[in-house]
Amino acid sequence: MHVGNARYVKREDLPETIPVFPLTGALLLPGGQLPLNIFEPRYLAMFDRALAADRLIGIVQPSLLETGEPAEGPRPVLSTVGCIGRITSFAETGDGRYIASISGVCRFRLLDETGEGHPYRTFRIAPFLADLSAEDDESSVDRVELLRVFRAYLDANKLEADWESVERAGNRTLVNSLSMMSPFGPAEKQALLEAPDLKTRAETLIAITEIFLARGFSDTDTILQ
Repeated sequence: MHVGNARYVKREDLPETIPVFPLTGALLLPGGQLPLNIFEPRYLAMFDRALAADRLIGIVQPSLLETGEPAEGPRPVLSTVGCIGRITSFAETGDGRYIASISGVCRFRLLDETGEGHPYRTFRIAPFLADLSAEDDESSVDRVELLRVFRAYLDANKLEADWESVERAGNRTLVNSLSMMSPFGPAEKQALLEAPDLKTRAETLIAITEIFLARGFSDTDTILQ
């Protein structure tokens, strides 16, 4: 996996522990990019440390409660699976914030929390090393069905897309990009993250989209690019 100026090909290329950034409803997948607006002091400190070191942080959602709502509080219970991201761009705003973009490296499973005396949380992790090879069987994705459902969603919500870019995208890029930009809730985003392979993620995305379409789901007018 080539991300920014770094390559990650084996376990030794990744840290044993990583600072984590809990974000409800956020989905980062390997090869994808996630924009972030950093303003809380503890996460500004986390970014400062990451920028001075390996530029890696973990994006993970708070765990869902029995009510379906995400856990809250300063130290919420976290979902067990997240994604490592490398900070590939950032800018200071002048008012104390960072505007950053992180690129997905590979998914990980949280092991145990480490007490390192930081204002943010750090965990030992078990990376999904198969993500580093990017050897998903792209031919196993039903591209025709995926695009059919995507077009139906756009039509139902009076949205537009850059179809020239869509047609150029490979199946891996297409599935992961559509999963990340999807307007679904935390549970659906977590299901897409935890899908064991590209084929399953595509099938999960199709199924979730069809459920939302059947419910008459609609969103505000937007142009998807």
